Amino acid sequence: MAPASLAEAWDNPGLQVGNPGADVTRIMVALDPAPDVISSAVSSSCQLLVTHHPLIFKPLKSISFATPQGHSIHTAISAGLSVLCMHTNYDSANGGLNDLLARKIGLSGCSPLRISTVRELVKLVVFVPASHLEKVRNALFPHLPAQGNYRDCSFAAGGEGTFLPLDGARPFIGTVGKQEKVSEERLELLIERQNLPRALKDLLASHPYEEPAYDLYPLLNEGEKLGLGRIGRLPSPLSLGEYAGRVRDALSAPGLRYVGDPLATVSKVALCSGSGASLLRDAARSGADVLVTGDIKYHDARDAQDLGIALIDAGHFKSEIIMVEEISQRLSRALEENGFQGCLVMPCTLESDPFKI
Repeated sequence: MAPASLAEAWDNPGLQVGNPGADVTRIMVALDPAPDVISSAVSSSCQLLVTHHPLIFKPLKSISFATPQGHSIHTAISAGLSVLCMHTNYDSANGGLNDLLARKIGLSGCSPLRISTVRELVKLVVFVPASHLEKVRNALFPHLPAQGNYRDCSFAAGGEGTFLPLDGARPFIGTVGKQEKVSEERLELLIERQNLPRALKDLLASHPYEEPAYDLYPLLNEGEKLGLGRIGRLPSPLSLGEYAGRVRDALSAPGLRYVGDPLATVSKVALCSGSGASLLRDAARSGADVLVTGDIKYHDARDAQDLGIALIDAGHFKSEIIMVEEISQRLSRALEENGFQGCLVMPCTLESDPFKI
């Protein structure tokens, strides 16, 4: 859901406290690892708390139980509660928080606002006896990236393979000491480099040969582009004032702030969940009519006026709390699909926006 490789260099996602080998049967999902959230996870007999924001963001010089952070760390460790966060890696991930926010506020055709990662592609070529082509291909399909609007793309061409089994070999086809000729298929697929270890493991498990022949070709083709923020379009143009109202309603916010002429037309929208003022110039360069984000400061508003782009400040909390229900559902589905039916995932229901309007 949120590969660690997508995290910004300054970020600290992943396991914050806990034992990676501990058994987990109950999981709580929350936005913040706040003291009351950790207490709730403990009282709910959870062994894992999954959050968006890190419990430990900057390096710690000490852990004092008298501080809220130190007390939370002590409470979690004492109760055997592991805390894991997925922060900017989940923001940037395909299908992550920014894509979720884009769907919520009515955008389509979205792409990253600031590209920080381009997936490296490798061509995997493997030679398979014709009788096992489908088995090997189906084993590799789950590791393939989408190519535009297409999945499970491959190419196969027939040919003849030769080999001579030596002493000690256990050939699937043929006899030790005798030259063999076999009808084989050359199967070609594109795989992201980061997925190669798992793909090769499944290849070896599904291939009938004792020593499968395969080649890996690094490519200059660019893979999926990922990064912070999104930019997309509305189904039809709206006035800034009307669209601000729709964003407010979509996020169940009691109100929000915006910068710009309420009668100005909005059709191309940039967004960044949480605190995204740093992407203001990216949004302006991309031709967006408005940037939807949170934590807008006075000078950000002035910069937006100078750049000729509108702003909608939906709030940090409201633009990110939507991840709790989404991740709870995705984790539940993933656990069930992988045979972990006995693991319960529950959303934290006690979080609220610290700001009142």
